[in-house]
Amino acid sequence: MLMRTADPPRPAPVAAAALAIAAAAVAALLGAYFFEYALHYQPCELCLEQRIPYYVAIPLALAVALAAWRQAPRPLLVVGLAALALAMLSGMALAGYHAGVEWHLWQGPRECTGDPNFGRTGSLIEQLNTIRVVRCDEAAWRLFGVSLAGYNALISAALAAVALFALHALRRYGSSSVSQ
Repeated sequence: MLMRTADPPRPAPVAAAALAIAAAAVAALLGAYFFEYALHYQPCELCLEQRIPYYVAIPLALAVALAAWRQAPRPLLVVGLAALALAMLSGMALAGYHAGVEWHLWQGPRECTGDPNFGRTGSLIEQLNTIRVVRCDEAAWRLFGVSLAGYNALISAALAAVALFALHALRRYGSSSVSQ
């Protein structure tokens, strides 16, 4: 009977999870760009802010995947996966907040739910002709009653779950000793 000490972190599950997060984040951004540029749905201020967690997650997920394949130290992978989970949870919270604004459960930011700011110089008529306020409290598109913000909350929650699952798998692999 051979006894093995604690195995080094297995790169495949961590790398696969990180690559799945990166791919899904790219797909989510491409979907947002499709709605904006192909279907001409103008994003509101909150819509644009919801993209930030994806902008963070894509390079971070690729770095975690690369680190896993290069057999980086376990603490580095733990921090990377935790940061991915945190980024996606923040995306979920922001998207959930936006969905609540769309359902009028709470007030949204003044920039996209209140009156536009006319404090700039120039004539009022000129400003009225050039300003375009995209309201955060009106869903531009819904499918089965769920807006884009609602779907973003679900996608972000799923990606956070993938990161947390990989973190759990890493903890399990890193702390077990296996006998053969």
